[in-house]
Amino acid sequence: MLFEELNIIEPILKALKTEGYTTPTPIQEQSIPIILERKDLLGCAQTGTGKTAAFAIPIIQILEGGKIYDKGPKAIKCLILTPTRELAIQIGESFAAYGRHTGMKHTVIFGGVSQGSQVSALKSGVDILIATPGRLLDLINQKFVHLHYLKIFVLDEADRMLDMGFIHDVKKIITKIPQKRQTLFFSATMPPEIQKLANTILVDPEKVEVTPQSTTADTIDQSLFFVEKGDKKKLLIHLLNDKTIKSALIFTRTKHGADKITKDLVKAGIKTEAIHGNKSQNARQKALSNFKSGQIKALIATDIAARGIDIDELSHVINYELPNVPETYVHRIGRTGRAGSSGIALSFCDEEEMEYLKDIQKLIGREIPVTEDQPYHMRAASHIFSQSTKKKGSSGKKPVPDSGRGSTSGSPRRRFGSNRK
Repeated sequence: MLFEELNIIEPILKALKTEGYTTPTPIQEQSIPIILERKDLLGCAQTGTGKTAAFAIPIIQILEGGKIYDKGPKAIKCLILTPTRELAIQIGESFAAYGRHTGMKHTVIFGGVSQGSQVSALKSGVDILIATPGRLLDLINQKFVHLHYLKIFVLDEADRMLDMGFIHDVKKIITKIPQKRQTLFFSATMPPEIQKLANTILVDPEKVEVTPQSTTADTIDQSLFFVEKGDKKKLLIHLLNDKTIKSALIFTRTKHGADKITKDLVKAGIKTEAIHGNKSQNARQKALSNFKSGQIKALIATDIAARGIDIDELSHVINYELPNVPETYVHRIGRTGRAGSSGIALSFCDEEEMEYLKDIQKLIGREIPVTEDQPYHMRAASHIFSQSTKKKGSSGKKPVPDSGRGSTSGSPRRRFGSNRK
């Protein structure tokens, strides 16, 4: 199917052509007609499926059609609520790209920066407001934001809202928007509290689920590196010195860890910057811009800071530390292999992280292949992992293969660059 077959208006088709998009992803193909019919939508889709365009394109078309301009040009007609500054900015860029040939005006508001320019944009009038919960509530309380005439409400990354403790703020915001509206609800996973929230704010929604919950995209080639904790830095430098790795988004669990790894890589001659909550907004945007343009090879990130990162053709994601929440693994590696492209995800696992690995593999329903042909392979990994599994009760799955250096058993993985089978 082509975008032309979805009854999309010419100005948007022209913009999509400029962006190089001709074929919609599954979530776009299913969601766009539903939204254009002005129905509520419950979208369950993992990151990297083209979700933003799935709601941005039809929203621009609805607004451009002029059907909901009944309260004048300055009234906010669409609100997109999203958990992080980075994701808000990315969504704003998408609306700018797809709506460049229309008369739609949008602005993005988020905390951590002066509100002056944001307030000025609001006063001049916008059709589409993209916001994070805290700053939005602040500006509502200051009476700079009025949502009385809102017609479309989008709640994006609902599960991340829950993870970050924003659900209370979200519920406050919902009380301030009209009950009669079109609501679009997107979440990568559907834990009970998120399902309950969806049930309370959606009216007879159509459901779109493009992939099973908590699965990883088939386009992502996953590899596991068993390594002692003290050897992780050396292994990371070893991998990044391989020229087949063009760009790598590297995840840590803490801000301190992100800063430490950045210093180590810079000292090793690898151009690297970090992005996390303690960095100023300008520093975060500069680091992201430098990464996108190829000025730096590696970007070190914490999970919250990286949720909104959307980079075309990101070659590698590296889990320097495994997440202690298994669903986070799915979100992390989904930064690569986006919208049908191929990608590679490499994960380090030390002895203390064996339990995290077990939970991740249980969630995704598969074993992550082990790369043994690397200089810091942990020889005892198979024994440690199997003992860890026995302690918690065996799931019946075969233990993670591990032949060890020089062993004749097993079949070691040799691939960590971009040469895919």
